[in-house]
Amino acid sequence: MGFTILGTGSALPKRRVSNDELSEFLDTSDEWIFTRTGIKSRHVCTTESLDDLAVAASEQALQTSGVDASQLDLIVCSTTTGDHLVPAEACAVAERLGATCPAFDVSAACAGFVFALDVAEGYIARGRARRVLIVAAEQMTRALDWTDRATCVLFGDGAGAAVIEAGGENPLAVELSTSPDAETLRVPGLAGSSPYKTAQDRESVLSMNGRRVFKFGVNAICDMVHKLASDASIAVEDIDHFVFHQANERILSQAVKRLGVPDDCVVRTLRETGNISSACIPFALDRLARTNALNAGDTIALVGFGAGLDVGGYLLRWK
Repeated sequence: MGFTILGTGSALPKRRVSNDELSEFLDTSDEWIFTRTGIKSRHVCTTESLDDLAVAASEQALQTSGVDASQLDLIVCSTTTGDHLVPAEACAVAERLGATCPAFDVSAACAGFVFALDVAEGYIARGRARRVLIVAAEQMTRALDWTDRATCVLFGDGAGAAVIEAGGENPLAVELSTSPDAETLRVPGLAGSSPYKTAQDRESVLSMNGRRVFKFGVNAICDMVHKLASDASIAVEDIDHFVFHQANERILSQAVKRLGVPDDCVVRTLRETGNISSACIPFALDRLARTNALNAGDTIALVGFGAGLDVGGYLLRWK
């Protein structure tokens, strides 16, 4: 049994931080950041919690889909930066929405939404759920070293969501993979205060090997698109829209060049939002839907990649 996307939603914090504002306390400039990343600004949580963003995106997706929270059979949330380690972010979303269905989180870094979508599809395929809310919410700004201009200029906060329902032909193709690598991009966990621990913990801020991520990202996008098209027995040029993880404009541009697809078929949101990790893909999908860029029957390739190193790809048909 396949599924159909009924509606999407998204949310950003109110506070927008420009590159010029970052240059007030970093040795950087708007030109330096934009030419290397394609980012002009990002949204940063001030008074909002991640719960607030996740709920706002979810409410929007429910409203668009015409589904009441009481009708949900499952809520799956993708996050690596939750407001609380326990309970799951999905549980907080369920409480605020008034839902009483099972709710839990998945963690696959920037590929998280695609992995969560696959989990939801599994519940539908087994007849365990009919309507599922999938939400990705990230407050990446809480995980950054704000003295490191190589990383803190890249990320922002935000959330995206989708409601899916049993019935339909999706997915046309799906592929998940991991190339195990725990060092290239990581945020160490809680240090704690155990009196028995003698090893020194790393500071809990993000570190990244930018060159490794760039090479991996370009290859991940291109290899995944070709795999999805082959599995669906269509040509790459038959795909109408490409929704890739919004990590860096140079990664997107290089992938577009290698794939040979029209540039305007690749949605871009990172100029205004920066990298919002697993929320990038549902946020970009919602942007497409709300600008009336999607038509019934259009094919959409979703490709997420990130720490792990995880890659997730879904080929969908819009209804």
